[in-house]
Amino acid sequence: MNDNIPPPANDAQKRSRRKLLIAVLGALFVVSAIAYWIMRGYESTDDAFIQTDITMIAPRVGGTVVAVHVEDNQAVKAGAALFELDPADYETRVRQAEANLAAAQAQADAAAADLTITETSAPAAVAQAQAALVAARAQAERAQADARRYEALYAKDEISQQSLDQARTTARALQAQAEQAAAQLRSAQTTPEQLGARRAQLAAARAAVAQARAALDQAQLQLSYTKVTAPSDGRVTRKNIQPGSQLAAGSPVLALVGNAPWIVANFKETQLRHMRVGQPATVRIDAYPGRKFAARVDSLQAGTGSAFSLLPPENASGNYVKVVQRVPVKLVFDPAPPATLHLAPGMSVVPKVDIRDDSGARLESR
Repeated sequence: MNDNIPPPANDAQKRSRRKLLIAVLGALFVVSAIAYWIMRGYESTDDAFIQTDITMIAPRVGGTVVAVHVEDNQAVKAGAALFELDPADYETRVRQAEANLAAAQAQADAAAADLTITETSAPAAVAQAQAALVAARAQAERAQADARRYEALYAKDEISQQSLDQARTTARALQAQAEQAAAQLRSAQTTPEQLGARRAQLAAARAAVAQARAALDQAQLQLSYTKVTAPSDGRVTRKNIQPGSQLAAGSPVLALVGNAPWIVANFKETQLRHMRVGQPATVRIDAYPGRKFAARVDSLQAGTGSAFSLLPPENASGNYVKVVQRVPVKLVFDPAPPATLHLAPGMSVVPKVDIRDDSGARLESR
């Protein structure tokens, strides 16, 4: 047998295929190693969404809608008119409050005048009462002296009984006038008490004025509430209002979506180890394929998503199976996306955070 006979062709093909397979596997290993080395410096998740401030607009007073100035999805500026309520009832309340304030002010003016009069006339009244008392006492003393003389003359039968009785009556009358003058003096001497009463009346009248003015301010404030304006820039949505609608105070009738969106990325808790505040991120938005947006890590929610769910898990009861939790991380656009770009709350995004930057503070210490 000849040993130099070449092996069959199928053996050569097998060796060639084996070498090709080894080469392909080696290339895949190298590519995988390079991809792992590149990706180990990033954290990403597809459980992320656009968020923004949503303000529910509700009237602060009840009433009938007379005008609506906006439409669904309309962009508005802060202070722009949204809708108006019928102001007739509130205008009537303002006029009534103005009348009450005028009446209270008139009473306060009268009380102030009474106090001024009392302060001015009280000293003069005391002096007048003192002088009247002195004169009355002098007349009473003279009448009593006359009555005693008449009694002596009557004892000598020099005057009649009628003259004596008249002298006694005069003395008693003048004595009563003296006592009345003394009472008037005591009344006039109550000036401090009278001034205190007048000052109390003035204070009560001024308090009534303040109360009436507050009622007027409240009525004017409620009248101003009949015109509802936008508290901030945004876009109108979920409008549920038409002219003629009867609204109750505090009932939301439309929503105002803000113009400053951010991202809430629900990372697994195992992805947060190397995450820092300020780390850059690249964001892809499903609604705008092919475009990338720059962002940065801002903060970490104080609790996992399940902890704030409607029915949080009861891990202390029954059997327990450990599940990796997700923690919402806030990312802010840096720079802000173009104002013409429509970024609505709830849009899906895919952020990729560069965790190689460790210069910022740890998220849990923010």
